[in-house]
Amino acid sequence: MTVEAKIALRLKFLARVVRKECQHLTTTDRRLFANDFTLEQANRLEEDADLAERVEAFVGRFGRLQDTVGDKLLPLLLVALGEKSSAAIDNLDRAERLGLLNSADEWMTMRNLRNQMIHEYVEDLVVLTSAMQTAHAFVPALIDAGSKMIAEIERRRWV
Repeated sequence: MTVEAKIALRLKFLARVVRKECQHLTTTDRRLFANDFTLEQANRLEEDADLAERVEAFVGRFGRLQDTVGDKLLPLLLVALGEKSSAAIDNLDRAERLGLLNSADEWMTMRNLRNQMIHEYVEDLVVLTSAMQTAHAFVPALIDAGSKMIAEIERRRWV
């Protein structure tokens, strides 16, 4: 099998995964943020198992989609486009230039939010609440980046 064929197979696989992850994140986002996520809700996480599971699902799905798009799909797509894949920030800058994501800086903000949601989950509920609300606001941008990359793959008939 040629390198190009291997890249095409991997792109096809990652496109399927990103589509599913977008659907799962969208569902969880709707369920968790039917109303604003508040500090009151964060304070109930230990007693409200359903809410805690939805928060955990949101944090996991937000982070997983970001990892899949930014750390797996983007570098491979850049290689397929004839670009050089390099450090994450350079890949993000290139993706912004190519119109595959809105902003590399915005992406890095999303990455920091992911880390805040994971690491502050137990320690600081104010930080968690703020990070959750901000991450919710970024869900459309995250899904849009994945969708743009899939659209580019489809446009080139690699899927």
